Amino acid sequence: MQHGVHVTEHRLQVPLDYSDPNGRQIELFAREVTLDKNGPNTDQPAIIFMQGGPGGRAPRPGDFNSGWIGEALKTHRMILMDERGTGLSTRLDALTLSEFATVKDQVNYVKHFRADNMVRDAELLRGEINAGKKWASLGQSYGGFINTSYLSLAPEGLSAVYYTGGLPGLVSIDEIYRRTYRATAARNEVYFKRYEADQQTLKDVLTHLDTHEEILPTGERLTSRRLRMLGLMLGTTTGFDQLHYFFEGPFVSVRGQKRLNTQFLDMVGRQLSQGDSPMYGVLHETIYAGATPALRGEATNWAAERLLAEVGSGIPEGFAPAPDYRAESPVYLTGEHMYPLIYEEDPALAPMRELAHELAAFTDWEPVYNPEQLANNEVPGAAAVYFEDMFVPTDLSLKTAELAGIRTWVTNEYQHDGLRADGAAVFQHLQNLLED
Repeated sequence: MQHGVHVTEHRLQVPLDYSDPNGRQIELFAREVTLDKNGPNTDQPAIIFMQGGPGGRAPRPGDFNSGWIGEALKTHRMILMDERGTGLSTRLDALTLSEFATVKDQVNYVKHFRADNMVRDAELLRGEINAGKKWASLGQSYGGFINTSYLSLAPEGLSAVYYTGGLPGLVSIDEIYRRTYRATAARNEVYFKRYEADQQTLKDVLTHLDTHEEILPTGERLTSRRLRMLGLMLGTTTGFDQLHYFFEGPFVSVRGQKRLNTQFLDMVGRQLSQGDSPMYGVLHETIYAGATPALRGEATNWAAERLLAEVGSGIPEGFAPAPDYRAESPVYLTGEHMYPLIYEEDPALAPMRELAHELAAFTDWEPVYNPEQLANNEVPGAAAVYFEDMFVPTDLSLKTAELAGIRTWVTNEYQHDGLRADGAAVFQHLQNLLED
């Protein structure tokens, strides 16, 4: 019992590679949550939550009765699965990968940590704890990508699907990133219009970092390009205000020399470090690699970095990697784009540097989406599509929704984190949309 709910923990062994079911096994962990008044053996329908990321573990709230989980528990048994590589499931990080003798061995292991196998894990879990009965799936961000893989590979397991900011585009990573760069530029413009002085403060900090050594609490030097990755915060509901606190007073004078203060460095370090979820950095571009049969055989080839060559044409000039800070033109913070530099600079990722480069060149990906199956989808679905979404392009989300017959709620009331910001209302709206 925990705050009026029953929590049951489940652990099972699942194949690393489902084409070799008797081969290496990894652990899958999930929590099943039910309201006390319904008891642990309730016959309420189940709903599984697919977390964002990649690399995000299932939620671990102090009180399951609050937010969207509390709303869902009114009508469902909640299944919170730690997707493979995360949480208490077999973790993917530098330590666990150190058992492999070669980078090639690491690649052959890591390639199995994609949405298709997360779906297969969910299907094994469904058979184990739901007596094989269908369940609904709620996918937040990357969790919606997993939903779409579920609809492609195992729709027979689903009674309904819900999306919050996670209907993927079925196109190449380059097409997606050109859009996300433009969306991130738009968020930069809005931010620096609200906090005009922060543009000059940002330039001052970047200039300082190019000429002075500043060390983060995690031990590495902070560089100007890595600092610009704070722009990830621009895509969340309260991110503007939180980001502004970073720039309200970053400098301090020490013996007459200008330095970045320790509070600023601590805040930046905590925001930029991928120590909590290194899988996010290592696998981020791979979630788009060969995602459909038509895209099979394509490498991501460091798409975010490559596209910076298009600055001034397809990519807004504010993203220039080495801008003139003295110019009047704005300097932008970058968004959800992984650059090779972070595998040199972030201590959590540096041991996986060679792996990251091999994954960027890897082409032998199994498709995770089947557009033909999606076009014949019969599973009812409802999706919150955020009009200003910085991470998942709205136009591509709507195309995928149309293909799969997913009902959409297009709104500018929330950013990408609507489920976190106002989860009960968002989930209730999606339920109503599906029932209308």
